[in-house]
Amino acid sequence: MAAWPGRQIELVTSSKLCVLGNAAELRSAISNLIVNALKYSEAPVSVRWSDTVVGPELLVEDQGPGIDPKHIPRLTERFYRVDKSRSQATGGSGLGLAIVKHVAVSHDAKLFIDSELEKGSTFRLVFPNDRAVSCDVCSTECGRTDASQ
Repeated sequence: MAAWPGRQIELVTSSKLCVLGNAAELRSAISNLIVNALKYSEAPVSVRWSDTVVGPELLVEDQGPGIDPKHIPRLTERFYRVDKSRSQATGGSGLGLAIVKHVAVSHDAKLFIDSELEKGSTFRLVFPNDRAVSCDVCSTECGRTDASQ
């Protein structure tokens, strides 16, 4: 996240939990959610990884301008932009959330989007319990000994 020096990301993890799946796709989805939050909010961004009753959940929350409810159903469409004029100011092509949705579908996960104008947005990526494993198991199965690989 070097493109946003000095920006704060609050990271909260409540469990040593991994999700089985395509690592590159999962990194892409997580990166897209965090980059979007940084683009649209000057305030600190909150990222939480937790084990919920329904399964592992990644939550990315910003305090940006929020999204008009009429746009939320279309946000994951390829090339859809809420405000076409923002594309020059913030960059991007309108593919980020489409990629996140694709990754969610391919990992049997669900993407939930909640937003309130002038208050911010929350994006939750919820994986099914059958994709969850402890980090120790994940490292062994992947042949890795640390999370940085």
